[in-house]
Amino acid sequence: MFMRHSIRTGFSFGITSGIITTLGLIVGLESTTGSGLIVIGGILIIAIADSLSDAMGIHVSEESESIHSTKEIWESTISCFLSKFFITLTFILPVLLLQLSIAIIICVIWGFFLIIFFSYYLAKKQDKNPYKIIIEHLVLATIIIIVTHYVGKWIATLI
Repeated sequence: MFMRHSIRTGFSFGITSGIITTLGLIVGLESTTGSGLIVIGGILIIAIADSLSDAMGIHVSEESESIHSTKEIWESTISCFLSKFFITLTFILPVLLLQLSIAIIICVIWGFFLIIFFSYYLAKKQDKNPYKIIIEHLVLATIIIIVTHYVGKWIATLI
C-alpha cells in the first residue's frame, strides 16, 4: 500500500497517540470515578482537543525541520488529526453499550488489537521482526495502562 511519507507520518502518530492516550484516559477515569458518562466525556474531549493539539504538534515539528513543503506539512497535520480523531471515537461504543467494567476490558482488547495490527504493518514495511516490535509496543501500552489505573485509584482516595 503506497502512502506518501507526510501522510504516513501524521497517520502513524495519530493512530498510536489515539490508542495509547485514550486507553490511559479511560482506564484512569474509570479507576477514579467509576462513571461511564465521565469516561465518554473524556473520550470526546480527547477526540477533539487532543487530536487538534497533536495535529498542531506535528505541524510545528514538520515546519521546524525546514525540509518539507507546505503541502507535505499540511498532509501530515490533517492525517494526524483525522486518524487520531476517528481512532479515539471507536472507543466510545463499548462504553455506551456495556457495563463500564466490561467496556473497559473490551476497550483494552480493542486497543491491543489495533496496536498489534499497526505494529505488524510497520514491521513488515521496515522488513523487521514483527514479533519483537509487537511485544515492545504491547509492553509499553501495558505499562501506561497500569500506571494510569493506579494514578486513578490514588486520585480517588483524595476525592
